[in-house]
Amino acid sequence: MTPESSPPATAVPDTLYDVLVIGGGPGGSTVAPLLAQKGYKVALLEKSHHPRFHIGESLLPANLPLLDELGVGDEIRAIGVPKHGAEFVSPWHEAGSQTFQFADAWDKSMPSAFQVLRSEFDEILFRNATRKGVHTVEGCKVTAVDLDSDPERVTVQARHDDGSTSQWQARFLVDASGRDTFLSNKFRIKHPNKKHNSTAVYAHFTGARRHEGKAEGNITIFWFDYGWFWFIPLQHGVTSVGMVTWPHYLKTRGGRSLEQFLLDTIATCPPLAKRLEQAQIHAHVTATGNFSYVSERNHGRNYVMLGDAYAFIDPVFSSGVWLAMKGGVFAAEAIDTLLAQPARRAAALRKFDRQMRHGPREFSWFIYRVTNPTMRDMFMSPSDKYRMKEALLSMLAGDIYGKTPIWSSIRILKGAYYLLSTLNYKRTYRAWKKRRNDIVAIPGLLPNQTEY
Repeated sequence: MTPESSPPATAVPDTLYDVLVIGGGPGGSTVAPLLAQKGYKVALLEKSHHPRFHIGESLLPANLPLLDELGVGDEIRAIGVPKHGAEFVSPWHEAGSQTFQFADAWDKSMPSAFQVLRSEFDEILFRNATRKGVHTVEGCKVTAVDLDSDPERVTVQARHDDGSTSQWQARFLVDASGRDTFLSNKFRIKHPNKKHNSTAVYAHFTGARRHEGKAEGNITIFWFDYGWFWFIPLQHGVTSVGMVTWPHYLKTRGGRSLEQFLLDTIATCPPLAKRLEQAQIHAHVTATGNFSYVSERNHGRNYVMLGDAYAFIDPVFSSGVWLAMKGGVFAAEAIDTLLAQPARRAAALRKFDRQMRHGPREFSWFIYRVTNPTMRDMFMSPSDKYRMKEALLSMLAGDIYGKTPIWSSIRILKGAYYLLSTLNYKRTYRAWKKRRNDIVAIPGLLPNQTEY
């Protein structure tokens, strides 16, 4: 059987894999080929069939070198809309908008990224895994995992689209199941993020008005009273528009359909409404509730968890795909070490844990505060004193894992935030109190994932 083919749904694998990966999204489709290229026997199980819809369409400049390393850079460039910067639009500031150009970041070698349809992007990554020698199977949903009966192997049960079942065995397991959070649910270690409870409501539009020239592909973030909107230009005349909002605001939906609720909320944001004056909804409105969560841990003796299978905070800085793919790189390094050198297993997993926590921690400090009036002031009037703006741009570009020396400037920026918040302590207190009330979870407003 060639690596490009998959067994019939009824087949029971008769081989022990080195690594089995659950989930064929960006994280799973990164770690799998990296391990296969190191000579490991890898299986990748995806519950759906590519292409399939997914949100999270805005890539970061730091993504591009990794895409080239995986061998898919040119394919992604062919399906992407160039993204040179990020625009923030505020109704509370006289300037109205502020655009950050990635070319102005600390490291000038990553001046742009791409906006992509995730159905196309994810399929390219998945097919690349097959080409690189990974045994890929679609329409195969993992239903159970035994991590403990045999210290030498993990046993996985799966159900296929035709109703048949199969059993898989591997020396190590990677959970890249995304928001299904397979292992986190199994262990009951997934918790709503109490610091940032939010919901996303989104749709694809046609006929939206874009900026002209080089700015056409820029992502735009529109703040409004109860959260923020994204505006992401995609190919084929499609624009992704969505709002991230708090449970408190969801109470105002009443009996309105989700589509009408989204349209009515867009109408409260005049700059966005103007860009959608001639637009029509191209695809069904979708809602994702319980949007922000974190798992108590990201690894065990014979498994790791990547990307959204471990934690998700908020898409405001477009970090999700990058964190999942970079997590795949870290996982490949750790798994290679622990399989080839078992005596270093514990050290490899501790290093993986540090790496996995770094990205969400650094992004979350800004995400938790991005709707705070002091932080909005700093975004709308950025200062490059002590290279703070360059460091912030590097954060927005995803340049947080390399050798770019941004951290002293980031600490100064954080110190400036705390100082300004203290000087405006009455406003800070009102904003804190409002946010505390807005993010309190309200059961039953929306299911975890709903499509209308």
